[in-house]
Amino acid sequence: MNSKVFLVLRILLGLFVLVFGLNKLVPGGFLPMPELAGDAGAYFGALISSKTLTLVAIVEVVAGLAIISNKFGALLTLILMSVSVNAVLFHAILDPGGIGGSIVLLLLNVAVLYGYKDKYKSLLS
Repeated sequence: MNSKVFLVLRILLGLFVLVFGLNKLVPGGFLPMPELAGDAGAYFGALISSKTLTLVAIVEVVAGLAIISNKFGALLTLILMSVSVNAVLFHAILDPGGIGGSIVLLLLNVAVLYGYKDKYKSLLS
């Protein structure tokens, strides 16, 4: 992958997760979030009350900073993949109308993982 393309994708992914992670950590958030109804609202409420969403937000902030600074980016991109897959599954099953952002997150994550492929060769051989 071209190093300039990889740099742009890496910074986009890092900013994406950093902004959304900080939005979850700041009381009240700074980005408006649509009201979730039914099972999606109940599930999201359970994540909030169990503090799981706070843990996800911390992972997103740390991953965003690591990916932007390119320090431990390969590791944090791999860890972030679980957040990306869960976001897509949540929206695909419980909130299909909001799936767009999670698809973008997953595609960016896969692209950056591919950019770090040389870092994973020793693990996969």
